[in-house]
Amino acid sequence: MTFVYAAVRTPFGRFNGGLAGVRADDLAAGAMRAVLAQAPGLDPEAIDEVVWGNANGAGEENRNVGRMAALLAGLPVGVPGTTVNRLCGSSLDAAMIGSREIDTGDAAVVLVGGVESMTRAPWVLPKPTRAFPAADVTAVSTTLGWRLVNPRMPQEWTVSLGEANEQLGDRHGVSRERQDGFALRSHRLAAAAWADGFYDDLVVPVEGVDLVRDEGIRADSTAEKLAGLRPSFRPDGTITAGNASPLSDGASAVLLGSEQAAATIGRGPLARIAGRGTYALEPQSFGYAPVEAASIALRRAGIGWERVGAVELNEAFAVQSLICVDAWGIDPEIVNTRGGAIAIGHPLGASGGRVLGTLAKVLRERRERWGVAAICIGVGQGLAVVLENTTTA
Repeated sequence: MTFVYAAVRTPFGRFNGGLAGVRADDLAAGAMRAVLAQAPGLDPEAIDEVVWGNANGAGEENRNVGRMAALLAGLPVGVPGTTVNRLCGSSLDAAMIGSREIDTGDAAVVLVGGVESMTRAPWVLPKPTRAFPAADVTAVSTTLGWRLVNPRMPQEWTVSLGEANEQLGDRHGVSRERQDGFALRSHRLAAAAWADGFYDDLVVPVEGVDLVRDEGIRADSTAEKLAGLRPSFRPDGTITAGNASPLSDGASAVLLGSEQAAATIGRGPLARIAGRGTYALEPQSFGYAPVEAASIALRRAGIGWERVGAVELNEAFAVQSLICVDAWGIDPEIVNTRGGAIAIGHPLGASGGRVLGTLAKVLRERRERWGVAAICIGVGQGLAVVLENTTTA
């Protein structure tokens, strides 16, 4: 069995915002040091593996940011590190991989998490087949979405993330008003969570910057303001900058261990990873993928939705979040009770660790036993993890 022993994250900064000057590997290293500070009795030599999520890797991450950040964080050089890329689900995938290592006995303590600096994601140039081409070459942004698409890919698969979710909204009949209402709730709950002190021990500062809170939260947002925003992807569309997650920078870290590792780590566990689920469908329908991923994770945990008391669903877009909640048939009030990615931000490689760490704390706060962390992933995938709150089990 695998347990969550500690979880932290940085504040999530806006694109070109408070974290714009910080490299991704430095963000990751800071998160690693911070989560290990919650287990001061742990000898870093006892860490069997670092598994780290990152969706880019094309720039300052140096392709294996998990290993780079572990070295920058001061971990012993003998602690191996790998980087996982499952786009938006990268850090949740890292936690799933780490938990499998522990479940199989290949490891006892695994440090997982993820990072993304969408601000600092580089432009890339396709390499020419011959030196010194005479024609112009276009630099392509690696911040988000498709790039250098293989022409053999069907066009319906390679639409923008926003257009894909406009199509999803059309199929499921989700109105602009519902989406804006969901977004407004996200901002209000996130602002209230910060005011209540919920994030005080979950969010750690980043060295060298003044940002101490999530930069994208709009406590003064209103339905009228959201309704006045222009559609972002279609002239007559329903998705706007206000009801979709923003481009963001940040990192998250989670310390996993076996039951026996409690003595090594020096503290008791927060939650048990009870089930894992992955699912895939056609790329343009990626927003719906968490529906089946969560069903698989629940089945593997041996429980049904009726026993779930809290859900952390990454809010890539309000429309896909609403569709998932509708499909699950659950009480919307148990979903993202401390705000979601529309308000907090969505630094791709870090979001899975955020939802997992937040869920572990929400379960303790609400004294609920079972919770689900889920995330949709571009190119038609979804992941989900079921947590059991060990303080009430």
